[in-house]
Amino acid sequence: MEHFDVIVIGGGSAGLVTAAGSAGIGARPALIERDRLGGECLWTGCVPSKALLACAKLAAHAANGGRYGVDATVRVDFARAMQWVHGARTRIAPNDSPERFRGLGVEVVQGTARFTGDRIVDVDGRRLTSKRVVVATGSRPAVPPVRGLDGVPYITNESIFEIAERPAHLLVLGGGPIGLELAQAFVRLGSRVTVVESSATLLSSEEPELAQALAARLVAEGVELHLGAKAVEAGRTANGVSLALESAAGTRIVEGSHLLVATGRVARTETLDLARVGVAVNERGIAVDKHLRTTADGVWACGDVVGGPRFTHVADYQARLVVRNAFFPLNGKVDYAAIPWVTYTDPELAHVGLTEHDARARFGSDVRVFTRSFSDVDRAIADGETEGLVKLITRGNGTLLGGHILAAGAGDMIGEVALALKHGLGINALASLVHPYPTMPEAIRQAADGFNKARFTGVPRAIARWFARR
Repeated sequence: MEHFDVIVIGGGSAGLVTAAGSAGIGARPALIERDRLGGECLWTGCVPSKALLACAKLAAHAANGGRYGVDATVRVDFARAMQWVHGARTRIAPNDSPERFRGLGVEVVQGTARFTGDRIVDVDGRRLTSKRVVVATGSRPAVPPVRGLDGVPYITNESIFEIAERPAHLLVLGGGPIGLELAQAFVRLGSRVTVVESSATLLSSEEPELAQALAARLVAEGVELHLGAKAVEAGRTANGVSLALESAAGTRIVEGSHLLVATGRVARTETLDLARVGVAVNERGIAVDKHLRTTADGVWACGDVVGGPRFTHVADYQARLVVRNAFFPLNGKVDYAAIPWVTYTDPELAHVGLTEHDARARFGSDVRVFTRSFSDVDRAIADGETEGLVKLITRGNGTLLGGHILAAGAGDMIGEVALALKHGLGINALASLVHPYPTMPEAIRQAADGFNKARFTGVPRAIARWFARR
């Protein structure tokens, strides 16, 4: 039996950060991975999807160049676009390679991990033990209970980046961020795309007016949306696949050449034998407390497997907290209040903090909302990117509660709002920040200015008028 200072199960984002962080403080970690280091983010998630989105964005902008006086003939070579996607993964992969982590002092163990006793892990016959075990096995695509689905060929984010030919007509089952990002990418690359979403609205956790504006943009680009439609049966056709949909309008059939299932994620725990060591699971994944401890002594969990916000940056944040809590006595607690996230469509939809609905549910009438349309922002006008909105939500005293941005580059802008929210700076901090001119983030300051303008009434305005007329 081999002893380590910490055993990390899973070589995705959370596991890599945990292992590297542990080695960085002088511990001897073992990192177990049954497939490739890098996890979903590198191989089937963030990296390939954003590379594909970059190809699609170039195609769309070139096709629309006429409005700028730049006419171009666009021909998409799908095979070469996929080469770009694969090349992006290849260029980033060395950062997550076994060689790099061994160089950091991490013992990289290839194989399938299974608990066989209290903090004892078997990896295909190799037995490891430690005072500390961290489970970071990630998640996999959820497959909905649609009749006949197991009998038709379908793809998920784990396989879509390996297809060799552009789909003639892509059916997307699921209108969440993954489904919408890929829907827009493929329609821009020349596929016909149909999105089926059981909810009546897209992205229900986002601000409704921003989500509706994004939906309108997708439709304008050619994406066919079926909202409030539940897929009840899947079948094969001569040219691909079909879905039977039920909605308030009745039943209808949609057909396509390919089917992408993008209906969420489920935690990967099936091979770990968690019950043997008393690690509890729930409907989201492994149950953890605010310190990311499981129900078993000396076992922590982080990343997608715990079922919190399933983002790479959240996995990174949780892993850093686990290293702190596993090795040091002053335990930190998870706090997602200022965690931003982004749907990487074009325009992007970025979110941090509370929505207006949630803020009003918590604080009632003591909520203020300030907005700024990008149609009024100079840089957006110059760039022809006027579609979108900044929406800031505060309490009556200016305490910042949330921020939401629909815009080109919204993901790069939301960090400014997240920083203010994280450190309790309030909306005046955003209103007083000087941006270079002309830039898109000026819209944040202009929205924040609305707070001061709203307060500049009554006595303050009368006093200012008296000084102005002296």
